[in-house]
Amino acid sequence: MILPIYTFGQPVLRQVAEDIPADMPGLKELIQDMFETLTESEGVGLAAPQIGKAIRVVVIDLDVLSDELPEYKDFRKAYINPHILEYDDSNVETMEEGCLSLPAIHENVTRPTRIRVKFLDAELREHDEWVDGYLARVMQHEFDHLDGKMFIDRISPLRKQLIKGKLRALLQGRFRCGYRTKMVMRK
Repeated sequence: MILPIYTFGQPVLRQVAEDIPADMPGLKELIQDMFETLTESEGVGLAAPQIGKAIRVVVIDLDVLSDELPEYKDFRKAYINPHILEYDDSNVETMEEGCLSLPAIHENVTRPTRIRVKFLDAELREHDEWVDGYLARVMQHEFDHLDGKMFIDRISPLRKQLIKGKLRALLQGRFRCGYRTKMVMRK
């Protein structure tokens, strides 16, 4: 089932998500729905808060990038209760990021190129591993959502000031995108 994506201003996007029990009822269906929603919205990652659930579940599909990044051919994974344990700050990279919850906003964000993460996979096997490259960036972006953060929290105050009008437009529902959204209802 394709779910609406919560946009900037929804309180759930600023909540710290909770770890879930591995045997949570409906988890496999939720992951499937998240992948369907991600595919429909043409994104590469989706965190549960973006569909209104303050739980630590993320799906990432990098297969769409496999023409430019062949190492991600057929890469489609779910991450349950993910946490970043360590950042390797010895190498950072600045790249443009966008977000399904912030349609039409793209900004440069600097992040470490290597991180250590722990998580459960879709088969509920535990992982503790170092991740690098583009996957590390996507994980940091999506895992930020689980901590109530968005990529705009990682840009300079000047850039934030410059996009204030775009953020206001989002809050007022003045945006277009090709997928279902759920906005904040203003009185």
